[in-house]
Amino acid sequence: MRAGAPCAALLAFVSAAHAGPDPLPANPAEALELPVVTVVGTTPLPGIGAPLEDVPANVQIYSGRELARQHAGSASDFLVQNAASISANAAQGNPFQPDIAFRGFTASPLLGTPEGLSVFQDGVRVNEPFGDIVNWDLIPQSAISSIQLIPGSNPAFGLNTLGGALAIYTKSGAEYPGATLEASAGSFGRRSVELEWGGTRGSLDAFLTGSHVDDAGWADHNPSEVRQLFAKLGWQNATSDLDLALTAADNTLEGTQTLPLALLDDERQAYTWPDTTRNRLTLLTLKGSHFLTPALLVGGNAYYRSLTSSSFASNINEDYGEINPATGAADLFEASNALAGIDEQGYGGGLQLTWSTTGTRVNQLTLGASDDAAHTRFGQSAQPATFTADRGTVGAGGFVPITDADTTSNSLGLFVADAFRPTPHWTLSASGRYDRASAGISDLSGRAPQLDGSHVFTRFNPAAGATFNPHRALTLYASYSEGMRAPTAIELTCANPAAPCQLPNDFLADPALAPELARTFELGARGHGAGWQWSAAFYESFLSNDIEFISSQPGAADAGYYANVGSTRRAGLELGGQLQHGPLSLSVRYSLIEATFRTAFSESSPFNSSADAAGAIQVSPGDRIPGIPRQTLKVAADLDLTARCSLGASLMAASGVYARGDENNADRNGPLPGYLVLNLQGRYRPVPGLELFARVNNVLDARYYDFGILGENFFTGPGNTFGPAAGVAPAPAQFRGPGVPLGAWVGVRYGFGTGQEL
Repeated sequence: MRAGAPCAALLAFVSAAHAGPDPLPANPAEALELPVVTVVGTTPLPGIGAPLEDVPANVQIYSGRELARQHAGSASDFLVQNAASISANAAQGNPFQPDIAFRGFTASPLLGTPEGLSVFQDGVRVNEPFGDIVNWDLIPQSAISSIQLIPGSNPAFGLNTLGGALAIYTKSGAEYPGATLEASAGSFGRRSVELEWGGTRGSLDAFLTGSHVDDAGWADHNPSEVRQLFAKLGWQNATSDLDLALTAADNTLEGTQTLPLALLDDERQAYTWPDTTRNRLTLLTLKGSHFLTPALLVGGNAYYRSLTSSSFASNINEDYGEINPATGAADLFEASNALAGIDEQGYGGGLQLTWSTTGTRVNQLTLGASDDAAHTRFGQSAQPATFTADRGTVGAGGFVPITDADTTSNSLGLFVADAFRPTPHWTLSASGRYDRASAGISDLSGRAPQLDGSHVFTRFNPAAGATFNPHRALTLYASYSEGMRAPTAIELTCANPAAPCQLPNDFLADPALAPELARTFELGARGHGAGWQWSAAFYESFLSNDIEFISSQPGAADAGYYANVGSTRRAGLELGGQLQHGPLSLSVRYSLIEATFRTAFSESSPFNSSADAAGAIQVSPGDRIPGIPRQTLKVAADLDLTARCSLGASLMAASGVYARGDENNADRNGPLPGYLVLNLQGRYRPVPGLELFARVNNVLDARYYDFGILGENFFTGPGNTFGPAAGVAPAPAQFRGPGVPLGAWVGVRYGFGTGQEL
């Protein structure tokens, strides 16, 4: 039997070999575009970066080759399976739009979720101005050269960096020459095709990639179509670099809501349907850098970003059977449909100057400024509807306009950072940023002039840190940082508990909110040797004026209001280790997060079993924040059986979380149970350039839930029909978001023309 035969038979199990480091480019400002990144981008704008040993934070770096080797479904899926302190939940019910939490801070596509992470693509912030949300489906995975996860309230990354920043750097034709074609198919009707090409001619380089994914969805009424395109044209020499890039996407995603416990016997069914979102993006980015002298680098970027997002949502009619004041008759429509549209136009840029000295006392001083502006048009209308036998909605009559609003936002930042190495063993760093954020709101309907208004928030945020390297294989560090998140227009117009909003929002004139302020301390150590490395970090983040979305409408995650709830705390421990021993590679990452409220407050949660007669619960200091697992463990093992065959497995375990609405941790349903998911993957290369791969997710077909909310189940009638229409009252319930069941995919990848000339 040939050596490769057993591997071909075991393609359902997986992993890939680590690639060796590439040489550094002639232009040191291009180091962040390398397939293997050895420096940390300490600011979003083009710069030199800093060696990892000089950075006082537990930075995690992943390469595009690692993404390609694992064949994860998306960049967000890769992060969930690999990065320490990252977890996800199924609030959206769509695999391309997860809620991602890092150290208890969220980057979510769901309006109404308090956001706490900044996400950048080539220095451009991709948090949407309308709600600070992150649309993960708009980030092209095949274009990613590296991902850096930088923890802490780092002020250099600007507003919304409460818990950390995720910096994504894209590929260039110079560093990724040649062409590859990849196709895969498998469970849930998922079919995908991906093309990548790069080449150079003299000082010019070009890169192009596109992908198309069709997915019928693992649940009913849950299909997705994701179409992404990325193109970059670059020019560089030893002192200058210039890149012009285009990112485009046209995606249609359907989600399913959480299910009450009474319906979880069939996790594939939808609570109500349809719920569809279409996102269309055009992003143009120009970035460049130039060494004025060997010690002085000027860098900058400019961008234009256009996003059109439309959504159709099916909802329960909470007022069923009540007298409509306008008609004097009972409202007998069981459901309502909501149609919303968001049209965003964003633009901005920044400029940065970096001065570096060498010798016995190395110093790097950075001065920078950035300005980001956006204009958003938001409209919403509603339609009465009835339910079909399987809880789909059928419209009855036309859509009635509810909201027509116009918002503007502007964020101006001035920052300075300095890293000084007084001795070969010590590096001292300090930075600060002044931010001025403004938001304007205008009513265009003529029916709500009280909506008109403007808000301005300003603050200077400092940071300081130190690293000590007693040995070239050991680093000890400590840091302190502060950050601010200004309330967005959508939060400012939905802050009245007497008038809760439906998201996407019914805009109202509401009380002003205070900006969130984060203060983060971190202590840590890391080390490395021949074939191994480890890290350990302890951190504590205190938030003042924390903004929470407080649910107030039965059975829905998208009805309520925003409020400052005082202080919250997120403290944790991160442990990680990696080993490469011959053909075996092993990684282990463990995280412990204590995410708690620190200020008492009262919340409306009428379906919490501990609520008082008015439907309120009392949240006390020390109560855990819902949705954040206390412990997570991620283990991955890869084995090269032969030079052509690799197998591997990854395991992810997480402790249970409390449901939203159970902020006092006292509901009789208790927290959701913890879970463990095992994935397998494999790769076989029969000839140079050709790769056959396979992936199996959730091999044990574990039934698990990673999101919960307390609400009211209205489908209590015969056969799970609409209860009130059958004279059956709705029932309080804990709703859960099911995880994805067992799924398997196989594919082929062919690469050719390495060193391709334009």
